[in-house]
Amino acid sequence: VQLVESGGNLVEAGGSLRLSCAASGVTFDGWDIVHEHHAIAWFRQAPGKAREGIAVINSIDASTGYADDVKGRFTISINNDKDTVYLQMNRLKSEDTGVYYCAAARGTVVPDLDRRVFGYWGQGTQVTVSS
Repeated sequence: VQLVESGGNLVEAGGSLRLSCAASGVTFDGWDIVHEHHAIAWFRQAPGKAREGIAVINSIDASTGYADDVKGRFTISINNDKDTVYLQMNRLKSEDTGVYYCAAARGTVVPDLDRRVFGYWGQGTQVTVSS
């Protein structure tokens, strides 16, 4: 299984960015991430801090969950082919700076944002918000 993030950039406070996470592949036991139920989450790791979950979506019904500090500013969505998840980030703040990772879990996990639930991870994309 592969997860590839893109869209990270340098942006001014108050601005917007959209991150993408492209999912593909099949595990050794035959689990096909695109064609089976899965959940994709976005995690953020700020310098010197632990990685924290900020948004999650289930592929089966597009139900979502958010961390409190991004509610109303960030929106997670999934495309019709179920192979790409987006994170629309609006009204960005300097504290949103960090490396953003997408992660996948089998089945339905919303609204769980516990990183231990997610077994597949991307390499991350850097988001820097200047104040």
